[in-house]
Amino acid sequence: MKMVIETSRPIARVAKELGINEGTLGNWVSIYRREHAGDEPPLTVSERARLRELERETREHEGLMALRSRPSGGGFKLPSAALAEDCRGER
Repeated sequence: MKMVIETSRPIARVAKELGINEGTLGNWVSIYRREHAGDEPPLTVSERARLRELERETREHEGLMALRSRPSGGGFKLPSAALAEDCRGER
């Protein structure tokens, strides 16, 4: 579990390397973090700035993903086959 905590490596990768279940290691890491929440030093100014930047990027990405998952409401319709042929110069 300290391999995940101290190196910030993904739980899935560490679990695979150790030959243990990813969910089990995830539970252990969660328990450790909960029990040692006050042990970590506060963020530095640059870490805090980076955190804000990553949170902003995450919000932007979530917004873009939400837009991509919505059906088009602009009334855009694909051109008919005849129009498409006309655009290609076929007739």
